[in-house]
Amino acid sequence: MKIGLYFGTFNPIHIGHLAIANHLAEYSDLDQVWMVVTPHNPFKKKSTLLDNHHRLEMVYQATKDYDKIMASNIEFNLPQPNYTINTLTYLNEKHPNYEFSLIMGEDNLKGFHKWKNHDLILDQHHIYVYPRISEGRVETQFNSHDKIHRIDAPIMEISSTFIRQAVSNGKNCKPLLPINVWKYIDEMNFYK
Repeated sequence: MKIGLYFGTFNPIHIGHLAIANHLAEYSDLDQVWMVVTPHNPFKKKSTLLDNHHRLEMVYQATKDYDKIMASNIEFNLPQPNYTINTLTYLNEKHPNYEFSLIMGEDNLKGFHKWKNHDLILDQHHIYVYPRISEGRVETQFNSHDKIHRIDAPIMEISSTFIRQAVSNGKNCKPLLPINVWKYIDEMNFYK
């Protein structure tokens, strides 16, 4: 089974995240997309990041009606701070029959050469890149790499930061969120 790993803080998950995950689940050779909720780094300032279990619950609420998209807390029990290579190693050991790929925005690909063991990741895993409007350029070595697949997906310029600020300012951003996520945020009084 081919699994695409879509990492994020998902603070909160919004329709842009879902649209990208669903596009990859339906229009690529991936069998499933796992939305991997990144835990709070204990060495960084917490700021507006909700607790891990709240963000996982929102991802679960957003994805529970999709057969090919799953919420994942796989990184919650790994030592922090964590690196993607460690997560991939753990997943390969736990699920030897699965083939794991990374899903990332083009903005992340531009900094991929700085990731820990990026060459090893690319040697052992495929990367699916969705378009993003961002500054900078992609390193030449990644432009025509046979394991990097550019996905012709819609450009989603919605950000979790914008949504948090909108909620904080009493704005209605309900159309930008899956309905179950909006209800959860409203009931829990988050971001106000």
